[in-house]
Amino acid sequence: MTGRWREIAIAGHSGDGVAARGALADPDTVVRELGLGALQRLGLLTDDDLRAALVDDAFSVRRRAAMLAGQRPEISLRATLDDPEPTVVEAAAWACGEQEQVDDEVLDALIELGTRSSDALVREACTAALGAIGDPRGLPTILHGCTDKPAVRRRAVLALAPFDGDEVDRALQAALVDRDWQVRQAAEDVLRAGSA
Repeated sequence: MTGRWREIAIAGHSGDGVAARGALADPDTVVRELGLGALQRLGLLTDDDLRAALVDDAFSVRRRAAMLAGQRPEISLRATLDDPEPTVVEAAAWACGEQEQVDDEVLDALIELGTRSSDALVREACTAALGAIGDPRGLPTILHGCTDKPAVRRRAVLALAPFDGDEVDRALQAALVDRDWQVRQAAEDVLRAGSA
């Protein structure tokens, strides 16, 4: 850790808002990331700070901003879901799930990415977000996720929790005999919670 990194990390704990805010314009990517975190910790991070960071040149800053936006439902992550860097898209999808209420454009993007993204982590994050949002329009994507790679299947099974119906029941029954033990465990957990 360089001295500058340490200074900004400490600023978030010592109440140094001036140093934390100055970090947002630093040429060092890590300093900008730390500045976002420090301002958040101090309660000084503004929506404008986040919106600017969501279009930063460095994908790691955009990813950090997307994650922080999960606590700010007033910040739309629609454009961030089109980011060329998959880890940024994954973070944005996760944040949409944290926001729990999204507009139709964001919902449509999550649905599309949940089935069509070439990146399994993006599909997984979108599936989980759709479960957290709980909109019935996302259910087909979640059901599609139940047939994806094991990590996506686990998330998809858990994402079925707010839904019911024959398709959901069939997906949960199939998950109970999945070859991946974590998928089976997830199905047992969802069914147990549903019967409580």
